[in-house]
Amino acid sequence: MILHFYFARRFAMSFLLLTLVLFSLVALVDLVDQTRTFGDLDVSFGAIVGLTLLNAPQTVNEILPLIIILATIALFVSLARSSELVATRAAGRSALKALVAPVVVAMTIGILAVTMLNPIVAGTSKKYSELAESYRTGGASTLSISGEGLWLRQGGDDGQSVIRAWRSNADASVLYDVTFLSYAPGQGPIQRVSANSASLQAGGWLLRKAKLWPLGPGVNAEANAEYHDEYVIPTTLTLERIRESFGRPSSISIWKLPTFIEQLDQAGFSSRLHRVWFQSELARPLFLMSMVLVASAFTMRHTRFGGTGVAVLAAVLLGFGLYFIRSFAQILGENGQIPIYLAAWMPPVAAILLALGLLLHAEDG
Repeated sequence: MILHFYFARRFAMSFLLLTLVLFSLVALVDLVDQTRTFGDLDVSFGAIVGLTLLNAPQTVNEILPLIIILATIALFVSLARSSELVATRAAGRSALKALVAPVVVAMTIGILAVTMLNPIVAGTSKKYSELAESYRTGGASTLSISGEGLWLRQGGDDGQSVIRAWRSNADASVLYDVTFLSYAPGQGPIQRVSANSASLQAGGWLLRKAKLWPLGPGVNAEANAEYHDEYVIPTTLTLERIRESFGRPSSISIWKLPTFIEQLDQAGFSSRLHRVWFQSELARPLFLMSMVLVASAFTMRHTRFGGTGVAVLAAVLLGFGLYFIRSFAQILGENGQIPIYLAAWMPPVAAILLALGLLLHAEDG
């Protein structure tokens, strides 16, 4: 157990150090990019730094497999150079037993990433999207889905509008049983519109079977109501902006994702993207474990044999290849080409089996 704790501590220290270094590098690069993007929009430097700190955790969360690979390489290369691996094997400890501690630490990191880091990244990325949109347009367009239907807010120079609909089609281009409540700048509501459906056209919502109520002090709304077979309400929204408001699963905490998926289904949206993301997040600990096994398969050798640089490069390239296969499988799952569970769970399981095969071949020939 003392040796297991020693390997676990060395691996954890390597992981923390690399995380700190890469977070600093990511934040620096992102600060330059945010400055280029928002420098011409009269956004203060402090606000740009805030955007950078909100966006950096998401990037670090995405490169977590790379950090695991580099931490494993750093651990076993240092152990090989100090001949500690030779002493470990001379004491009767096999390579697979020596990997128990790093694999357990990687699994623990994966569990913490899913249960704790995921909600943090969801909150920071959502806040980043809201602030970035407000800096670009002066008014964020947000969508919320609940048991009472879906709620959408659109903004512009003429004021704000709140939209509520009971359901929509799969791509959010048509809303059904919809209500628009318009607000003038700096004032209260000025108009309420109800319609059977609203279709998003270029530059406006096309309402069918619409009823308009003017709102304001001293106005009899029902007496002045108007009926229209078709009525157009201007908008700056596009399908892309609506999908960005709710379509990124990474902006939703994994603890809230099952309820959100159920609400998406009730509202008429396709929840396949969120289902694939949810299962992929649950499979993340297995994938991080596979990264440890892959990196160790190329670096658990003594440095006197030479070829350390080639082995490190091979480990990194294989890790990138497995990450690409995992991302490609997720895309196939999101498009309905393969089942959701197969897209989420098969890549990490296959990566673990591949790494174990390489380890057994290296140990036993």
